[in-house]
Amino acid sequence: MQKPVKFIQRTFSQVPATYELINHVLTFGLDIIWRRRAARIASRAGSGLWGDMCTGTGETAAYLNKISPEGTKICAVDLSVPMLEVARSKPNSGRISFISSNIRVLPFPDNSFNLLTMSFATRNINLSREILIESFKEYYGRDEEKKTLNKHSSILTPWI
Repeated sequence: MQKPVKFIQRTFSQVPATYELINHVLTFGLDIIWRRRAARIASRAGSGLWGDMCTGTGETAAYLNKISPEGTKICAVDLSVPMLEVARSKPNSGRISFISSNIRVLPFPDNSFNLLTMSFATRNINLSREILIESFKEYYGRDEEKKTLNKHSSILTPWI
C-alpha cells in the first residue's frame, strides 16, 4: 500500500466515533440534506447492484438502503475497517454488504454496478477527475450509464 493510502487509512481509523458529528458541525447540518438529496437522485437508477464508494460511517449507504427498490443490493466500500464497523451498526444497514477495499483496486468484475456514489471522499483521493471517471466506468454495465457518468462528470470540480 502506498504511503498516502496508509495515511488515509490510519487517519480515518482513528476518527469514526466523532466523524459524523464533525461533518454535521462543519457543514451546519447541510451534509445531512446533501446526502439525502444525493441518495434520492441516485435512486432513480432503478434496482440492481449499487455501490457507495468511500462510504465512511455509511450515512449515504444507509439512505440509499432506506429508499432502494426491492431487489437492490448495496455494497458499501471503505478503506477503514473501524469506519465500516460504525456503518454496520446503523439501523438501515440490513441489505448492505460492507467491504474493506482501496477504491483503486476494487474487488468486483467489470460491468457490475448499476449505480455508484461517493459523498465527500474526493477531497481525500489523489486522483484527477479524468482518472476517477475512467476508473468508475469499468464498473458500469450499460452504455447508457457510461454516457450518464460522462455527462454528470462535468459537474465535478477539479481538485489538486
